[in-house]
Amino acid sequence: MVAGNRQIWISRGQPEVLPPGASQPAYDARFRRLLPASDWAQLPELVRRRFSKRLGASQTALYKGRVVETRHSRLGWMLAQVCRVIGAPLPLYRDNDVPAVVSVSEDAQSGGQCWTRIYGRRDGFPQVIHSAKRFAGPTGLEEYLGRKLGMALSVSTEANELVFRSAHYFLMLFGRRVKLPHWMGPGRTMVRHRDLGEGRFAFDLDVIHPLFGELVHQHAEFQDV
Repeated sequence: MVAGNRQIWISRGQPEVLPPGASQPAYDARFRRLLPASDWAQLPELVRRRFSKRLGASQTALYKGRVVETRHSRLGWMLAQVCRVIGAPLPLYRDNDVPAVVSVSEDAQSGGQCWTRIYGRRDGFPQVIHSAKRFAGPTGLEEYLGRKLGMALSVSTEANELVFRSAHYFLMLFGRRVKLPHWMGPGRTMVRHRDLGEGRFAFDLDVIHPLFGELVHQHAEFQDV
């Protein structure tokens, strides 16, 4: 419905005010709700826009760029290889300065989003990583990795960056969500989204173990398509 020059629509029982001229499919408040209003407001406009883009059933958001750096510790490389059994959610190779593409689409089954990351290689086919972000669980956001494994994510802002941190890992067993003890996990997973201006942004992935330190680090840069 329309109130004055503002459009208001209802999402999951909550009224949302859309920017002037925006239509219902263009605006998504799900990420915004995970942050205090003051934290959301301090993010650069393009970051807010990327995470407020409502996609229709047949729409896909694309971001193209390159992997600048990937590194593993010895234990981190072993962890990445073991994770092949759940769909290889971590970068498997250390190829730098290779092309990368990210696509985002709606996940009709969960009401969340499907994220597909394609990382080029110097030799061989690119690595393809699939995951689904679901607006559920105790933190309000979780990432499903595959083979019934997922992680609850906390969301915060730091120095104008949008930061996602793993709160805990879990398994879906017989329709129930079973939280895994900390000692069974690889440590803290953290993803940072930092705007670089002119439609470009940096993506940083870190997996840090409390005893063994950094296991995996990846820095990639993308631009809006």
